[in-house]
Amino acid sequence: MMFARRAPALLSLAALAGCTAAAESPVPATATLWTPAAISGPGYESSPTFTPDGRTMIYLAADKDFRNYRLMQSQCENGAWGKPVPPRFAMPLPVIEADPFVTSDGERLYYISSRHAPAKEDFDIWYVERIAGGGWGEPQRLPEPVNSPAAELLPRTDAAGRLYFGSSRAGSAGGGDIYVATEVRPGEWTVANLGPPVSAGAYEYEAEISRDGKTMITVSDRGDRSHLYRYRREGERWVEAGRIPADPAQFQVGPLLSPKSDRLLFAQRHGELSGEMFLIDLVPEPDRSWPPTCGDQAAL
Repeated sequence: MMFARRAPALLSLAALAGCTAAAESPVPATATLWTPAAISGPGYESSPTFTPDGRTMIYLAADKDFRNYRLMQSQCENGAWGKPVPPRFAMPLPVIEADPFVTSDGERLYYISSRHAPAKEDFDIWYVERIAGGGWGEPQRLPEPVNSPAAELLPRTDAAGRLYFGSSRAGSAGGGDIYVATEVRPGEWTVANLGPPVSAGAYEYEAEISRDGKTMITVSDRGDRSHLYRYRREGERWVEAGRIPADPAQFQVGPLLSPKSDRLLFAQRHGELSGEMFLIDLVPEPDRSWPPTCGDQAAL
């Protein structure tokens, strides 16, 4: 998702959408439409996350112009994804919320919200924790320096608990960079810009990290529109491994790696359906048990 609606920079809607004709361009055969029928609609569905048991999906829903972000939740019941509803902790519009992420142990859910300053549409990172009975507790805002006066986007953690996110804060090159935050003691965080080649002067604003911290997928606008780029960790440095072969005529957002980093979900415009979730394999023979199908979708 992009900065402050996601702006000051959904660039402009016309530029990002690429025009109606571009929306009809074919999706490469390597990317498969995945959005479950129960949640697919005329607006955008993006940035899904799943509980470890695969029975709850929380995602970003927006209107067809990729505005008015809100969190929605669908439960796997009786072999099908159910009608989506807002999670209990979510705020209604005009507060805008997006980019949910359930940690691998299922004990914390990060997301971004403007609830602290709805009029400014400034996204900060918030979280909720599991409570007795299986629900979520009250929302908590992460402190500075994780949050800043600028927007923070797509919070994601690796197995070591490091928190990766995009931010347009002061000092970011190209209008947005990728940062990593480490909690050195309870409630006290340090934050560092990942630097080149991940933060390399283009407009980088989302980063998905694998559980082992060795694979990263970023969303970066390098001059035409936002696309997905893959990096691998080699020792102490990141090395770019090429662009994900999604539709070049559309912008992509909301990447989510499978637990084994062998498959990737993301969202892009899809004709009259606006934005939908797509699935792409990153290796020749991936584990096809992910994403969770809930029984109403054939495994792709």
